[in-house]
Amino acid sequence: MDASIVHSFFLIFGGAAVVASIALYTKQPMIIAYIALGVLFGPSALSLINEPKLMDDMSHVGIIFLLFLLGLDMQPSHLINMLKKASWIALLSSVVFAVLGYLIALAFGYTEIESLIIGIAMMFSSTIVCIKLLPTTVLHHKHTGELVVGLLLLQDIIAIGVLLVLYSASGNGDAGVMQYIKPLIALPLLIGAAFLFVKYILLKLITRFDRFHEYIFLVSIGWCLSMAVAAEYSGLSAEMGAFIAGVALATSPISQYIATHLRPLRDFFLILFFFSIGASFNLSLLGVVIVPALILAIGAMLIKPVVFRFLLKGINEDASTSWEVGFRLGQVSEFSLLIAYLAANIGLIGTEASHVIQATAILSFALSTYVVILNFPNPIAISDRLRRD
Repeated sequence: MDASIVHSFFLIFGGAAVVASIALYTKQPMIIAYIALGVLFGPSALSLINEPKLMDDMSHVGIIFLLFLLGLDMQPSHLINMLKKASWIALLSSVVFAVLGYLIALAFGYTEIESLIIGIAMMFSSTIVCIKLLPTTVLHHKHTGELVVGLLLLQDIIAIGVLLVLYSASGNGDAGVMQYIKPLIALPLLIGAAFLFVKYILLKLITRFDRFHEYIFLVSIGWCLSMAVAAEYSGLSAEMGAFIAGVALATSPISQYIATHLRPLRDFFLILFFFSIGASFNLSLLGVVIVPALILAIGAMLIKPVVFRFLLKGINEDASTSWEVGFRLGQVSEFSLLIAYLAANIGLIGTEASHVIQATAILSFALSTYVVILNFPNPIAISDRLRRD
């Protein structure tokens, strides 16, 4: 078993280093490289990974850390301001994108519930891809960057709500209505307990022993995973618990220190997550899903900029800013991959519909990246005129 795990890790991370280098040379997000490596090494191609279930289980720790770090960046005051200004834009745009995906899926003969899930998967843009393509020293502290990041945060909140519903739907059917009531009761209690624990216990411990860096690292991981487990016991998802853990710590001065030091650990597990997405992709279905996936991906890239241009006009944003925000948000999200995975696991959609969502996400990552690097300031632009860091 140990030799198998070591061998699998060697293939994944050794291969990831190679394909990531190729991705950077070809101006693609490394996410695509990890997914492509999973496809290559997975059961549908070379079948080199002997522990796919183990890799899949471990990879979800990356999603837990991703949501924990997302929570750490969500200052409640900033979140409230963005909700006041752009919440209706995030909601209306999400509805439009969901309807677009739903109608396209119906046109290709998918069932109503499958079309609904495909539509929901179209609602979100990729936090990872968008942030990777934002110049950190140019746009993050300017208006365009604030709009992009703010809309992504709002979309993430909607996505977390969708995931909560899906996780609730995966509960024991014999539990009846309690499987829906239990999370609704547990959520406010968990939030209240988290903020109280952080205020009266966790921050006092961190303040007392802040000179021991490894202690802060250890306590942060323990807090994140403790909340993840508590959420699971409460009928919520581990990811939801991690997100609450992050938000509860966001007002602390130590939050950004924790976020900086946990990012490498998050990236380690995220590589496993995106690898497992690729490894689960059945290449034999590619011929069936490629046409609807292409139409969905291109539809998202064409419709999203138009919708955001129209909606942002309602809060007096100028045309150039609105178009740029729309194009930067023109892909499908990594949350869509997770939604496809969960919906397939609980039997809401079939394998083919799940692969349509996966293929749409992968294609939109690649296509939208080229649109951004050829037209807007970004760290990996081909043109010196657009390259900004």
